[in-house]
Amino acid sequence: MSLTLEAIGRYAVTRPRAPALQAGGRSVTYAELAVLIEVLADRLKRYKPCVIGLLADNGIDWVLTDLAALRANIPVVPLPTYFTRSQLRHTIHSAGIDLVLTDQKADLPTLLGVLAEDEGIFVGGLHTVKVEPGGREKVSLPTGTQKITFTSGTTDTPKGVCLSVDAMECVTHSLLAATSARLDDRHLCVLPLATLLENIAGVYLPLMAGATCLLPPLAQVGLAGSSGLDVVAQLSALDGLRATSAILVPQMLTAQVAAMSAGAPRPQALRYLAVGGGSVSPTLLARANSLGLPVYEGYGLSECASVVALNQPGDNRPGSVGKPLPHVHVEIAQDGEIVVHGAHFEGYLGVSVQNSTHPLHTGDIGHFDDDGYLYVTGRKKSVFISSFGRNVSPEWIERELLAQPGLLEGAVFGESRPFNVAIIVPHPSMTLPAINLAVAAANATLPDYARIARWVIAKAPFTPGNGLLTHNGRPRRSEIVIAYSNELESQY
Repeated sequence: MSLTLEAIGRYAVTRPRAPALQAGGRSVTYAELAVLIEVLADRLKRYKPCVIGLLADNGIDWVLTDLAALRANIPVVPLPTYFTRSQLRHTIHSAGIDLVLTDQKADLPTLLGVLAEDEGIFVGGLHTVKVEPGGREKVSLPTGTQKITFTSGTTDTPKGVCLSVDAMECVTHSLLAATSARLDDRHLCVLPLATLLENIAGVYLPLMAGATCLLPPLAQVGLAGSSGLDVVAQLSALDGLRATSAILVPQMLTAQVAAMSAGAPRPQALRYLAVGGGSVSPTLLARANSLGLPVYEGYGLSECASVVALNQPGDNRPGSVGKPLPHVHVEIAQDGEIVVHGAHFEGYLGVSVQNSTHPLHTGDIGHFDDDGYLYVTGRKKSVFISSFGRNVSPEWIERELLAQPGLLEGAVFGESRPFNVAIIVPHPSMTLPAINLAVAAANATLPDYARIARWVIAKAPFTPGNGLLTHNGRPRRSEIVIAYSNELESQY
């Protein structure tokens, strides 16, 4: 049986009245949660679905459905609400989803472009919508697949990563010790629950620890779509809900640091603020710590069921992503690529089955220091070579650039060129002299070959909508080069 479900059953006996899930004025105790999981699992089985799609805003109903699918042993696909229509259609078709649980039932046929029939309420505000055979295909999933997480990738066709219960809970169990999870923790989900990291570390982890999972709608924690952020609302939610932990992406941390530097109050109850999903500047981490934010950087990927390495209380080295968790062994290949042993994803949807005994070549480059802390310096495929023959990782430069207040997004280029040029998205209030000072401050942290010699202000922010940003916040370099080819060329 699932370790998460076993823990919930145990707390239903030992801590029956303790709150497991909370959102708004609604609260579900551990005793209630254990009963609801059984009832909803039976309800799911009556529909006899092959694969379930879960398309909804953050909330208690999302978690109840996910846990019911886990109990019923029915594969579930979290569908990000920020996916485009074509991405959703691709996901439903390629995963063979024949039942969708959604809070968007009125728009579903139009949204998905498939034949769909409303089967009524499943739980709370979630409707059960049957997808007709014309909108999907019969799919053979790798043995043991419980969850299929779709990475946003760099194209309009996301890639499905198939994960087993064992893989996900192996990570969850390692995180119990790494985060010093406690019974009195109150974890606030500020990322979409369809994000694998939030699903595992933000839901399974607190439930395995007997803590409380806070699940307000994303708008209440300041998130709109994949990248719209109201940092004041986010800080207010963290403080008002007395959150002890949360998971942030780098841009959220940058915004929080800027807001607190300008006078926004620090959330008082926080004890563990994890940051991942992209490279984080040591300068930004230092600034966050000076403001009293208990930030710990980590590293992971979907193929490893999320977290691979993590800094911990009492074992934290800013600039690194921490030490590998106990369930994995990490080594560095001769070319600098990070290789993970113990990655347990079952395979890519529609491709081939992954043998979990084989090492996973991550495509990331990095190194260990003498004390065993892992450093991630960039993506192998992103590295460019200057006309002077120096290998340069643009993520490294961008990390320092975006640590500067007022610089919101940036992409650095210099393949076969004598110097580097950055496309920068500044805050609207930034003047040209202020941008110059910010770039100079970033350059002061870099060796000469990595410094930004010239920069161009972007015509518009990078967003998933204009194709210049992935849904998890990474620049689409090939698309940016095309969009700014004239501006880049003019700098040389």
